[in-house]
Amino acid sequence: MKNIWQKAASEGRTLQAVANELLRRALTQSDRQTYRLKLQGWKAQLQPGIDILDRDSLFDAMDRE
Repeated sequence: MKNIWQKAASEGRTLQAVANELLRRALTQSDRQTYRLKLQGWKAQLQPGIDILDRDSLFDAMDRE
């Protein structure tokens, strides 16, 4: 905190302006490597009497099993 006060005083700016600038810089820097999530699917078959676009139908089918 002392360093921020000194930086603000030496540059003739407010503490808020210096803090906002430092936060902005920290949030815009991207040092992290990008992460790619790999999802593995599975094979499914159509089931008679189940409409996958009908949520209630799906819930009823899951309750029966």
